[in-house]
Amino acid sequence: MNNGTGNGDDDYSATVLGSHWFTGPAGPGTVAPDRVEGSVLRFGPGVTAAMPAPFPVAVTPAPRRRRVAGLRRYTLAAVVLLAVLAYLGWQRFGPALEVRSLAVSTDPQGPPCDTAADVVAVVGTNGRPGTLTYRWARSDGTYSERLTERVPRGQREARLHLLWTFQGRGTYPAKAELQLLSPERRTAAVEFTYRCRP
Repeated sequence: MNNGTGNGDDDYSATVLGSHWFTGPAGPGTVAPDRVEGSVLRFGPGVTAAMPAPFPVAVTPAPRRRRVAGLRRYTLAAVVLLAVLAYLGWQRFGPALEVRSLAVSTDPQGPPCDTAADVVAVVGTNGRPGTLTYRWARSDGTYSERLTERVPRGQREARLHLLWTFQGRGTYPAKAELQLLSPERRTAAVEFTYRCRP
């Protein structure tokens, strides 16, 4: 097609519209179509920016529900992890071994002739792991060495034994005392009588 202004290839511009589209301003009495279809094709040096689409375009934002669910899952995992670490730290670095009670006992009848009295000290604890340091003192003026007893985690009672051997005939009033040295200082004692008649 030529508009009559020379060869005009560089000035050529054309617009192809749908068959029911119209160009130019609407004149009096022009009826707008019920709907608009078709497409617009522009080419040549006079091409301008594309016309807006003949229908509204809605942009839907990306859903955020998945991200919120992911954050909740990670938050729960972090809370559980912190709880486990706190429990392990408390188990390892929590309160130290504490002595709650101390009592010493033996058979009140005393041992038979030429046998040993079994003197038992019962140490009540708070269940924490640790070491008890102690010694026995006897009424005959003798003392044991410094002894230790390892208390494992969860054990709330430790039993410490003294075997005191008696020999010969006669009667001897005896006293055995446990001297707890650590984790704190405490003492407890029991008295009994050794009797061996001829």
